[in-house]
Amino acid sequence: MSCDELEALRLGVMTALGIGDESTREHARTELEGSMEGPIEALANAETLPEIERHLDAALVDLEEEVAGMDPDDPEYDYARGRLVAVRDAERAIQRLTQQAESVLDGFGEAHHHLHEAFPVDE
Repeated sequence: MSCDELEALRLGVMTALGIGDESTREHARTELEGSMEGPIEALANAETLPEIERHLDAALVDLEEEVAGMDPDDPEYDYARGRLVAVRDAERAIQRLTQQAESVLDGFGEAHHHLHEAFPVDE
C-alpha cells in the first residue's frame, strides 16, 4: 500500500500554486506509477484549488470504501486507517488554504474600495 492520495495531492497543489521543482514532481509521479487513474489521476493533474477539493473528496470516498471493506485483522488495515486520517486532515488543510486565499482576495477588494473612497476617480 502507498499514500497515493497524498502524493497526488502534492502534485496538484504544486501545480495550483506554481511551486515545486521538477525533481520533486518526478519523484511524486514515480510514487504514483500504477495508480494514475480515477480520482488519483484527476487529483494529480488538478490545476486549481476547487479542482483539488473536488478530486480529493472523490479520492477520500474511494479510500473510505476501501477501509470499510477491509477485514480488521488484515495486516494492512491499520495502515489504511492511518491513510484515511491523513487524507481527511489534508482535506481540512486544503479547505483552510482555500478560505485563506478567499480572505486575501476579499482584502484586496476592500483595499481597492477604500483607495477609491479616499481618492475618487472622475470618469
